[in-house]
Amino acid sequence: MNKQKRTEIFTRLRAANPNPTTELNYASPFELLIAVILSAQATDVGVNKATDRLFPVANTPEAILALGVDGLKDYIKTIGLFNSKAENVIKTCRILIEKHGSQVPEHREDLEALPGVGRKTANVVLNTAFGHMAMAVDTHIFRVSNRTGIAPGKNVLEVEQRLMRLVPNEFLLDAHHWLILHGRYTCTARKPKCGACIIEDLCEFKQKPDYL
Repeated sequence: MNKQKRTEIFTRLRAANPNPTTELNYASPFELLIAVILSAQATDVGVNKATDRLFPVANTPEAILALGVDGLKDYIKTIGLFNSKAENVIKTCRILIEKHGSQVPEHREDLEALPGVGRKTANVVLNTAFGHMAMAVDTHIFRVSNRTGIAPGKNVLEVEQRLMRLVPNEFLLDAHHWLILHGRYTCTARKPKCGACIIEDLCEFKQKPDYL
């Protein structure tokens, strides 16, 4: 795919959604961090249902730490893997208090050192909370990047690195959100909605479904 085609793709995505953001509910970098930790192998809708109960009660490292693992589980038990996530969140809160003055660090190395935080989670926090140029490649972005030809790669790191290199700079800050939303609602895994896609004519997907 050439640069002109990529530019047109993101121009259209931007025109359709000028101010994209995460669908996780949050009001601070800390709330976003906790929500993203909880979102692993879970839906944003499911996480929001839990955090809409949790955050009014506890939305600081100190408050969540005071709940303890068992207390936290009561709020997040509807989310998959809630046992291990509760352990990780409590450990993360303790580290934030002891090492970072209860603030979410703005550096990748510090974020990835937190329990339950991998490269993807760190990228979400850096991009969404702090406005860094970062690309959190989830299953949606991996699929859209490969299927459309925007930035094909064999694994998530390869796709991330290609997107960072190939997405025109003017779109880089918001590209992560546009691609996730496109994958979640249009370029879906089993039945991509090609007939309703605003970039269909630019897409290089070879096996476009014939049922549309």
